[in-house]
Amino acid sequence: MKYKFGKIDLLCVGSIKRSDLYFVAQDEYKKRLTPYGKLTIMELDDENKLQKQMVQAAYKIAMTIDGNAYSSETFAQNLEKIGIMGNSHIQFIIGGADGLSDQTIALCNAKISLSKMTFTHHMARILLLEQIYRSVRLINNEPYHK
Repeated sequence: MKYKFGKIDLLCVGSIKRSDLYFVAQDEYKKRLTPYGKLTIMELDDENKLQKQMVQAAYKIAMTIDGNAYSSETFAQNLEKIGIMGNSHIQFIIGGADGLSDQTIALCNAKISLSKMTFTHHMARILLLEQIYRSVRLINNEPYHK
């Protein structure tokens, strides 16, 4: 049986302009992920609005520079485990230029880092989408370039 995630939300402070190359990349990953589940990207003006979109029953992951850093394979295994534990709704929380507040991070179940390097929140969003896509391909034993 093919692995499918139930619902994944990316809650993001800030927006990407349609004319931006990041938007093109984001749109491409949304298309690629469509067969695997429901992906929603919410662009919010500030962290207060972001917190209002956080669903209590969802498994919430804060994207922070001091979070756990994983290999692609381990990230995929963790996504699969989250689903096996009965969490069909995952929310990734991405802050703006100043990152996330301690209050928002405290509302999350976990925190992960894409790298010890600092990226713009737009770049972090694309990197995260790529890793989610890579994860579902790995979980399904489908080819994906290395």
